[in-house]
Amino acid sequence: MTDKPVVGITMGDPASIGPEITAKVFDKEWIYDKCNPIVVGDAAVMGNALEILGKTHMKINPVEKVEGAVFSRGTIDVLDMKLVDMSVLKLGEVSEMAGEAAFRYVEKVIGLAMNGDIDATVTNALNKEAINLAGHHYSGHTEIYAEMTNTKKYTMLLAHDNLRVVHVSTHVSLREACDLVKKDRVLDVIRIAHDACRDLGIESPKIAVAGLNPHSGENGLFGREEIDEIIPAIEEACSQGMDVDGPVPPDTVFSKARGGWYDIVVAMYHDQGHIPLKVVGFVYNKEEAKWDAVAGVNITLGLPIVRASVDHGTAFDQAGKGIANELSLENAIEYGILLAKKKLED
Repeated sequence: MTDKPVVGITMGDPASIGPEITAKVFDKEWIYDKCNPIVVGDAAVMGNALEILGKTHMKINPVEKVEGAVFSRGTIDVLDMKLVDMSVLKLGEVSEMAGEAAFRYVEKVIGLAMNGDIDATVTNALNKEAINLAGHHYSGHTEIYAEMTNTKKYTMLLAHDNLRVVHVSTHVSLREACDLVKKDRVLDVIRIAHDACRDLGIESPKIAVAGLNPHSGENGLFGREEIDEIIPAIEEACSQGMDVDGPVPPDTVFSKARGGWYDIVVAMYHDQGHIPLKVVGFVYNKEEAKWDAVAGVNITLGLPIVRASVDHGTAFDQAGKGIANELSLENAIEYGILLAKKKLED
């Protein structure tokens, strides 16, 4: 047992697909071969998810502390926070109650990791509208983790197969994102990207930095951010011994990374990095009208604890139907295990 990291997995918004995809993953043999997983959430909601999925061979083990977990396939250990009134909960709908619960699960799992009770945290999706209704004014998980761990320099990493992307900015308007492209921030993200690749086992990472403007500004013709901010950051990173290329035009850099030119791409803003990841990771089957794959993982870098997450939202339209795809959660748990083992080695 001691050679397996303990992974705390938040249930996500109780009205979302989170409980269902969590139950699906806990029914897979590999998860117990690689880690000791425990859900942070509500036992009653997880029990309802088992009923929706028809998994009558599985049972819920509500616990008050991690020490009470049995870590055995067929049993889902749930650190039961008892925050959801099942008579009120409506699957697929935004509510203050669900938002409050989802926020408290995240708060709890961060505390467990900071105290050393678990080795990694993995998060299911929360709904930003719901947590704001509950009075928690954050734009997402990343900002919650940064504040609760007192982390100043952090970034989001998205990964699917060999495509890895980090961001200079994320949950801000596009207009504000352009203003945030500054040398010091770009350099910080390059450094974080370099260290992340090393943690993932890439000994000598090759880093691409995307341009902000079309054609990377075309020598100032389409904007000066590359000349004034991005190129100086790249030059300083190279002088510190990092292997960095750019600014690479954003319309080609991701195809090059997929082709093996680069180990990781520094994107300038949220959608510049998210769109290519989701184009390759989210596969919709038009004939069968369902998602064949919803793959990829979201990792927060720069934290004192390990945090990996699904790379999709709450999917309220699928909640309660038992059809949600669990692949992204599997990916997130696998990355959480990998990073936890690296952290334990260090």
